[in-house]
Amino acid sequence: MTVFVVTACAGQPAYRAAERGGFGYSERQITEEQYRVNFKARGDNIGMAVDYAMLRAAEITLERGYDWFRVTNRETFVDRERVSSSHVGFGMGYPGPFTRYHLGMTLGDGRSEVEVNLEIRLGRGPVPDDENVFKASEVFENLRPRDAD
Repeated sequence: MTVFVVTACAGQPAYRAAERGGFGYSERQITEEQYRVNFKARGDNIGMAVDYAMLRAAEITLERGYDWFRVTNRETFVDRERVSSSHVGFGMGYPGPFTRYHLGMTLGDGRSEVEVNLEIRLGRGPVPDDENVFKASEVFENLRPRDAD
């Protein structure tokens, strides 16, 4: 009997700064009021990745002394790839055209990643009435990880 166990890195929180292009958030300043925010996660939970990209956008907005941000562009990528595979097989044959047996099994480790890229523009003052504009303090309060309390 063979047992396969798959474990995740339970010690790593999902919301964290990315290290060397790894999983987590990163940002790049484009102009004084424009940023590109990225969040990359293991798995295929697009909603979580969007939430964490929005959370980082809210943090940047508040850290820079602004009130709201407008999402000017959003891209979402889901990358599924087979990262390893094994094949176990058994074959048996006899001379002759009709008797051949084969039993096989392929095992794979299918992993996926989701990446969300936001381009944002920061703003101050009254929040414009636009579905792409978000009040940073509300986004932060609603999306921040609760285990940080």
